[in-house]
Amino acid sequence: MQFVVVSGMSGAGKSKAVSILEDFGYYCVDNMPAQMLPPFAKLCLADGGKYEHVALVTDVRGGDDFSALFISLEELDEMGCKYNILFMEAAPETIVRRYKETRRKHPLLNPNTTLREAIQKERMALMPVRARATYIIDTTALSNAKLRDELRMMFARDEREAQMSVSVISFGYKYGIPIEADLVFDVRFLPNPFYIDDLRSLSGLDAKVYDFIFSYQQTRDFMKYLERLIAFLLPLYSEEGKTSLVIAVGCTGGQHRSVAITCALADFIRRKGYQAAENHRDMTRA
Repeated sequence: MQFVVVSGMSGAGKSKAVSILEDFGYYCVDNMPAQMLPPFAKLCLADGGKYEHVALVTDVRGGDDFSALFISLEELDEMGCKYNILFMEAAPETIVRRYKETRRKHPLLNPNTTLREAIQKERMALMPVRARATYIIDTTALSNAKLRDELRMMFARDEREAQMSVSVISFGYKYGIPIEADLVFDVRFLPNPFYIDDLRSLSGLDAKVYDFIFSYQQTRDFMKYLERLIAFLLPLYSEEGKTSLVIAVGCTGGQHRSVAITCALADFIRRKGYQAAENHRDMTRA
């Protein structure tokens, strides 16, 4: 079992790091008391590998004496439970700015201290944890995308889990645009098989309908431009840190044209090396 203990400065990005680790398949727990680490690890070990990868956050919210954490880590060593300590930090000016932007209260701030004094006190309290850290990430000038790249190199279990997933959905405009869609393409300009008696009862999954739609040069031209656009966008969305992308393709009823284009687009995305699922929301509603 792989444990990641996430600690560090308040405002340095621990919550964001944990959300990224969740995307990588880790089971994450925020603000767990240090004394609970060993019994929690035993529970995970006894569960037959269900919680094989776990990330736990511990910081000054649980008190500024980290001796209990180190005792718990020694118990993990005795159990044969592998772990890494990820320490997050940032420059004081950056942390001050982030607190002003979010208007949250620093955990060590009180009426007798300033925010900068609370940050300095926290930094001193965390020095023993920083000294034990396996990895240290300074987020002062780190974008979310770069943070994700750093964590991918450190903790992603395999490339598929770290990669953005794509869903391609066909739909009918008369039933509404999918609210989860990031990109929407309207293919109602393509030739409509609905007006062909032999094709009306079929769907875009049937070869006759698919071949009819793609027999037109305008369909083939559209797919050429659409594939170029998607090939351009996918790595940019992935680099930005997006974990899932939903592409919706719509025609009038969601039975013929959008289904055929969705199938072709999903197949193209898979050939580009991405995980792509396809869903035909309204295909059977006609």
